[in-house]
Amino acid sequence: MKHRVCFVLIFGLLFSLSSCKFQKLLKSGSVDEKYESAVKLYNEKDYSRALQLFDQLAGAMRATDKSQKISYYYAYCYFNQKDYTLASYYFKRYTTNFPNTPEAEECAYMSAYCNFLNSPEYSLDQTITYEALKDLQLFVNTYPGSKRVSECNDIIDKLREKLELKDYRLTKLYYRMDDYAAAIVGLNNILKEYPDTPHKEEILFLVFKSYHKFAKESIEEKKKERYSKAITAYKEFVAQYPESQFLAEASTLKVQAQKELESKYNKDQLKISKESSKNTQ
Repeated sequence: MKHRVCFVLIFGLLFSLSSCKFQKLLKSGSVDEKYESAVKLYNEKDYSRALQLFDQLAGAMRATDKSQKISYYYAYCYFNQKDYTLASYYFKRYTTNFPNTPEAEECAYMSAYCNFLNSPEYSLDQTITYEALKDLQLFVNTYPGSKRVSECNDIIDKLREKLELKDYRLTKLYYRMDDYAAAIVGLNNILKEYPDTPHKEEILFLVFKSYHKFAKESIEEKKKERYSKAITAYKEFVAQYPESQFLAEASTLKVQAQKELESKYNKDQLKISKESSKNTQ
């Protein structure tokens, strides 16, 4: 027990001395002393204290040959502390200030990668996801021969999957809320934006089903047009998935839609016939 107490006291004393020494360095150390200490602390993974020194050095050494290296360390200090918002900003600033350096490509990638790490769950606002996609695509276009291009494309696919999932869940919500017009627009947009979506079979089925329900709830003047669109959607669905798990339900609804169309056709023909008879009298 006594040894443990002694160890804690010694550790506390050493920490206090180290802290006092660091504060003295911050207040009165020379530029060179601060730079050497900052690099040492960085290598020791003491990013918080290293950042404090680099923060002071950024202005003091702006016109020196160490300015580039300070900016590089500065961005990585934020990255290693998992502050990806500021890390992305400072990586991007590095590429702007030092575009022709060997680290410019790395920092351009890291700026985009930080936005990827910051990308939230699909259910939340996806502004940062779109920012990450833009930066990743810019990186691929700027450095097409980079060894990081393959990784960028993999990340782009992951981000697009997240955006697709968000749209997919939202359009299904429209469907469950009986907002079939919005569901139809949303589902068709997913098919255009994400033609290889793994949900394509269900989406094509829901497009047909939404048209069918939309037609059923429409006023008489709109029913014929909307049932016709439902039949067209059914044909597209069956053409792509002739053995779909949804085929039985879809076939039943298609028969109902055809009966409605035949009924509307017979009513229209009867109306035309009556009007023709009146005109000939």
